[in-house]
Amino acid sequence: MATYAIGDIQGCYDEFRLLLKKIQFNPAHDNLWLAGDLVNRGPKSLEVLQFAYEHQDVCQLVLGNHDLSMLASYYTKAKLPKKSEFNGIFAADNIKKLMKWLRKQPMAIYDKNLNVLMTHAGVPPQWDLKTTLACAYELEEVLSKTETAKDFFKHMYGNKPALWSKKLEGIERLRYITNAFTRMRFVHHDGTLDFKSKSSPGKQAKGLFPWYELTDIGHQTRVVFGHWAALNGKCPTPNLHALDTGCVWGNKLTALRLEDEKRFRVKAL
Repeated sequence: MATYAIGDIQGCYDEFRLLLKKIQFNPAHDNLWLAGDLVNRGPKSLEVLQFAYEHQDVCQLVLGNHDLSMLASYYTKAKLPKKSEFNGIFAADNIKKLMKWLRKQPMAIYDKNLNVLMTHAGVPPQWDLKTTLACAYELEEVLSKTETAKDFFKHMYGNKPALWSKKLEGIERLRYITNAFTRMRFVHHDGTLDFKSKSSPGKQAKGLFPWYELTDIGHQTRVVFGHWAALNGKCPTPNLHALDTGCVWGNKLTALRLEDEKRFRVKAL
């Protein structure tokens, strides 16, 4: 029995199936952790969603920014461009079940026995493990109910507030939690989130740091995360493991076996 954490699939279903074959995934014995961004940009987002839905007994996932964007479009009935990939997804026969199921997926997964925490983008420097799980639960509760989720999606987008405070309330608190879990890359020295720079570490503006350089979360648990393709799966901070290796950009799709931290990769087709 093994548990495999897989980075951002983003509709790259064929590569996902090749990766499952490479790790010899057996749903009778093994488990999958998907690090979010199942959809968008790749050619087969619906197939990825259907697979995760049909294997939900052995497949756990956290929501990424692209997943939330799709949910927001669906529940706010947003007018989409004709070429939007979401149009094809929303035409699925079981779309209501898929969206309801996806909306109820967690923002963070923690396994005490494996000593592993997974979120899509990482953990902001001000949060410890307890705060991370508590904030994830806050947002999950809002998303789990249709009416509160619809209201949240109407106000989800925005870059403020960018600095965490325990005193944050209402939509501002929920927006910060959402951005920290799904959009974070660089932060200022005080932990303020930066949303402009998406470069590789070392090429960012002065005064910015990769979030993982300022966190102590690795002293409490191992962390696996996706979202940042420019890292190419490399994170120098001990106990922190980057999984997004940019398959949708023509690079690779990566799986990390959590029991021994062995990596497996397949090239983009």
